[in-house]
Amino acid sequence: MGYTHPFMNLLDLGSWSVLGLGFLLGLRHATDPDHVIAITAITTRTGRLAPAAWLGLVWGLGHSLSLWAVGACIILFGWVVPPRLGLALEFVVAMALIGVGLLNLRRKGPERSGLEDTPPRPLARRAFVVGILHGLAGSAAVALLVLATVRDPWTACGYLLVFALGTMVGMGIVTTTFAAPVVLASRASTRWLGAARWVTGALSVVFGLWLAWRIGWVDGLFSAHPDWTPH
Repeated sequence: MGYTHPFMNLLDLGSWSVLGLGFLLGLRHATDPDHVIAITAITTRTGRLAPAAWLGLVWGLGHSLSLWAVGACIILFGWVVPPRLGLALEFVVAMALIGVGLLNLRRKGPERSGLEDTPPRPLARRAFVVGILHGLAGSAAVALLVLATVRDPWTACGYLLVFALGTMVGMGIVTTTFAAPVVLASRASTRWLGAARWVTGALSVVFGLWLAWRIGWVDGLFSAHPDWTPH
């Protein structure tokens, strides 16, 4: 008679406040530089606003799935991410940024289906995979942050879920915001779209190279004693 389902504690006012904060922080998390650079580089392969916004949501979905799955396991089962593995996941993100940037630097116009109402499948798959990689790299940091502030594991998992959903919504907003001026400019001249694709591609490559250098040599991924701080 005295049993209370673990999820019932999500109904008290304090827990709702925690969940609301998680959603807001998820929105802010979407504006991290590596996220913005990756998704803007991908969305400039299209020439329409709706497909660009959809790619942002797909990226956010991949990010949310991996972040929540790994983060929940850390919270519920006490998984510990070794420093070298944490750095390796971040290094993979750096490689993904370089790869996305190089694809933009190829001398090709936007995918033909980017002029339609839905993005081409290769772009959607690319956004989803890159989102998953970003979620894996950031899951440990977010989970540890939650554990430091929320004692109840089920509330912590709920926080993590709304954080992931906030990131997904935030990415939709970010991509729409960045894509709108590019789309408007490209209607006047297709050169603008090509210029945006080149600039975002170059920025993605440069940022990815810097990130790879920092992770590999400054943080010590390739050294005998890696120094990793989840962030």
